Amino acid sequence: MNARDDSGHLLKHASGYHAPVLWNDVIQYLVTDPVGTYVDGTLGGGGHTEALLQALEPAGRVVAIDRDDDALTEAAKRLAGDVDSGRLVLLKGNFADAPRLLEGEGITSVTGLLLDLGVSSHQFDAAARGFSHRFDSPLDMRMDTSQGEDARDLLNRLDVGDLIRILSRYGEEPKAPRIAHALVRARPIETTGQLSAIVEKAAPRGQEMKTLSRVFQALRIAVNDELNALDRILEAAPDLIAPGGRLAIISYHSLEDRRAKRMMRSGNPEGTVHRDIYGNSMSPWREVTRRPIVASSEEIEVNPRSRSARLRVAERRDDSNQSPRHPI
Repeated sequence: MNARDDSGHLLKHASGYHAPVLWNDVIQYLVTDPVGTYVDGTLGGGGHTEALLQALEPAGRVVAIDRDDDALTEAAKRLAGDVDSGRLVLLKGNFADAPRLLEGEGITSVTGLLLDLGVSSHQFDAAARGFSHRFDSPLDMRMDTSQGEDARDLLNRLDVGDLIRILSRYGEEPKAPRIAHALVRARPIETTGQLSAIVEKAAPRGQEMKTLSRVFQALRIAVNDELNALDRILEAAPDLIAPGGRLAIISYHSLEDRRAKRMMRSGNPEGTVHRDIYGNSMSPWREVTRRPIVASSEEIEVNPRSRSARLRVAERRDDSNQSPRHPI
């Protein structure tokens, strides 16, 4: 049963696992062909996937990808009917590998791609996963708990210089050197509780919670190689999405949003718009949303985690149908 409150539709596709943010805007901007093939690269609790399936006609289909086994298990139960009918295909993997994963299903081109970046409510709320400083639990932070180095091993292995770079780059933490030195002195660090206590002691007075959030974000991004994964799919997306199809990205911090904005505006990570001899942009994208779409005050009230969400959408240009625009 869908979770609901007085705001009705805002939580239409929410579940105890996760509440999808900006789902109505995603459907409005992403779905251009009701019988197309869409990819939800960040399945999570399946809320956006469910909304897509309901917006499409019976011939439309969705491929949903996630590297978290919990998410795949939840969605398989929640959307069992669509899985059985073939309208929904669930794949385990990193969205950065979407072209390869889709090719395994015989799909080389899609109508739309959605990425809802960051961490699901379930991951934050499951103490054992180690994503949140609200609990005292083992330091893990892996999206896929079967692969890779966890946060504990990473934190205890890196030298102080590498820790400073991670906290500065991925957390944009102004006190990165001070915190990194404190972490190295306190090693070994085994739990989120230990990590939180060290960071709180090293943080400026009154800035403890913000500092904790930045440090946990930085470690999570490093453990899961999140920014490299985003860069890879942004580079691959023009070849994956058919002309006229769309790319929708929901980001939650400036590191992600800047990458999405630059690629959607220019087609390159530098954000430089290259033009042909006639002055036409050579970007493979046309920006659909010049400014990011943000959650309404009503949505923020019923789903506080939507507060930092930023939705950007771009459309794949059909260069073959563009006429040269000669200078006047």
